[in-house]
Amino acid sequence: MTTGPLPPYILALQDRAAFPHPVDEVRLVQTHISYVLLAGDFAYKIKKPVNFGFLDFTTLAQRRHFCEEELRLNRRLCPELYLAVEPITQDGEGICLNGQGPAIEYCLKMARMPEERMMGAVIRKGELTRALLDGIVDLLVPFYRQAESGAEITAFGRPEAVAVNVRENFEQTRSFVGGPALSPAQFETISRYALNFLGREELFAARMAAGRIRDCHGDLYSANICLAARTYIYDCIEFNQRFRYCDVASDVAFLAMDLDFHHLPELSHYFIARFSERSADPGLATMLDFYKCYRAYVRGKIGLFTAHAPEVEPAVKAASLEGAKRYFALATSYAQDAA
Repeated sequence: MTTGPLPPYILALQDRAAFPHPVDEVRLVQTHISYVLLAGDFAYKIKKPVNFGFLDFTTLAQRRHFCEEELRLNRRLCPELYLAVEPITQDGEGICLNGQGPAIEYCLKMARMPEERMMGAVIRKGELTRALLDGIVDLLVPFYRQAESGAEITAFGRPEAVAVNVRENFEQTRSFVGGPALSPAQFETISRYALNFLGREELFAARMAAGRIRDCHGDLYSANICLAARTYIYDCIEFNQRFRYCDVASDVAFLAMDLDFHHLPELSHYFIARFSERSADPGLATMLDFYKCYRAYVRGKIGLFTAHAPEVEPAVKAASLEGAKRYFALATSYAQDAA
């Protein structure tokens, strides 16, 4: 149970009777931008009315639009999971899913995946193998090959474009510097390394010329992968094109960083080596530490945002803050090793 205020539609949807299918229990999971209701065989994702600058969900029309974008984009990798965008309706005095009354909110309906086969759970049980990583590579190589490209998308590979995201991270975390998760020395080390690397224009130009800037996933790490009877890679970035239009190296560096974060450096190295070989992309290595550092910093930032969201329960706040501290330490190690 959360301790902060929840909107009426979330309270109403914690009642099993609000759903048009069998539900034994409704469980609420929160992130800094979403509510997710796990109900029977389905999951319902509802966007919070927040504005973090890099995303804006403050109006109902925007939330509906980005639900529809999330459905469209995620069907690229797992169409069988992403089912529909449905209204949450006010039916007289009651609130229900997909009723006859006016829509007061929208949600994305997804098929529910086996929680014990989520990649994070597999990692915690010590069951992640090279063969499972091969399955991820087998999905990613054709995905990137077929992903949209072109002049508009390729332009997001310019160092000036990448710098927008990098500098935004630093600006959005500046007020947290000196707190329990991010020291001034860490902030200085990471920012100096990242801004210096952005000056290596020849590396970014080579990636653009090689056609490696694509409409990618944007959020490729273990929380968004399920290793069930088949491999599912889901929950891509829908809310901001500049996070999804990126170097393939930025996408796969996220998962490599995540494996490092989980103390699996050998599997991290194997994943990158296997992907580079299968995708015929030896140049990926030139960008890897930079993008690992960037991705670790992003996860640290998200941890801080979640820890400071008023509606999040104390245990989640504490875990998010501790996670942020570890991510910033990892980002610092990449910056120091590459210096």
